[in-house]
Amino acid sequence: MKNFCILSLLLLSFCGTAQKSKIPVYAWMGGPGEASDQELRDQFKDLQEKGIDGLLYNGGHNPETYKRVGKLVKEANMEFHTWIPTMVQSDPKLKPEWYGVSGLEESAFDKQPYVSYYKFLCPNKEEVYRYLSELYGSIADVPEVDGIHLDYIRFPDVILARGLWEKYGLIQDREFPEYDFCYCDTCTADFKEKSGIDIKKVKDPSHVQEWNQYRYDVITSLVNRLAEMVHGKGKKINAAIFPGPSIAKKLVRQEWNKWNLDAFFPMNYNDFYMGNNLWIGSVVKEEATAVPDRPVYSGLFICPKPWNKAAEKDPEGHGLLPEELGDAIRESMENGAKGICLFTPGRMTDAHWAELEKAIHRDYTKKVSE
Repeated sequence: MKNFCILSLLLLSFCGTAQKSKIPVYAWMGGPGEASDQELRDQFKDLQEKGIDGLLYNGGHNPETYKRVGKLVKEANMEFHTWIPTMVQSDPKLKPEWYGVSGLEESAFDKQPYVSYYKFLCPNKEEVYRYLSELYGSIADVPEVDGIHLDYIRFPDVILARGLWEKYGLIQDREFPEYDFCYCDTCTADFKEKSGIDIKKVKDPSHVQEWNQYRYDVITSLVNRLAEMVHGKGKKINAAIFPGPSIAKKLVRQEWNKWNLDAFFPMNYNDFYMGNNLWIGSVVKEEATAVPDRPVYSGLFICPKPWNKAAEKDPEGHGLLPEELGDAIRESMENGAKGICLFTPGRMTDAHWAELEKAIHRDYTKKVSE
């Protein structure tokens, strides 16, 4: 009888442990700056204990940086994906003629839309592919790297998210040529050869669906070539993308449901789109439906100063309040996300972490299957 009771207690203990679920949690973050190995080790251990399963880590272009940081991330039992911008580059090795050109025939090398760092390359140039392939290939060769995480893998925003209009003093109720890319000789000549349309002679190119599709396809082709290269090295590849893909196509020419990636990290930053948590749920449902065979990790934008959000004019300082985070996670998971991704751990307050701890250990499977 005594042995039976002990066995029963062990079984109950085992079942309780087995039934305790946790959703996958990733996080975008950068570094390492001047941090020592021990400081990084402590930071990563802390994040892992708070529920982070993998990092999308921005550390520049040097493979040695990722080798060093990746080793410490692995010690903390987290996945390590290298978060490196794709089309936005300012490397002095890049030639001015490799950059995109607006509908006003202004190069992004000389004149950037919105902000000075928006130096977008043209995705349709073979030299650009070779540069990116060498960059990502050298980092994919690092043993500690689990995957390559693409960002800014798109054209410049031809239309900004509605919540950003006031910040830049714009009303973008249509496409304007200074934000419309790419009209370089390579793209326009290639499009004319394929379609018979001289897009430079069209009064309003936004109404030419073939031109829109051509640019979707240009980005898709670049992504899929990079994916083939990365997969050939035995590594995973994923990307930060705009919501949708309906929103992504309209704003930045991303038809990402056609990309041969292993996972997708849509930036479901609801405040940028003047939406609430229900908006997050609706857009996640579209995203999960668009790529039913691959995981979607819902990107959530965190408010760094919850006590000041109402007074903060810059939408970059907005985001989810602690009391909104749990609901945003629920909306994401119940509508088909496989997990979430935080932007960023550095923006999380103690109250955010407390809400995260509760939300990530709930079972959302019943709602998803209904």
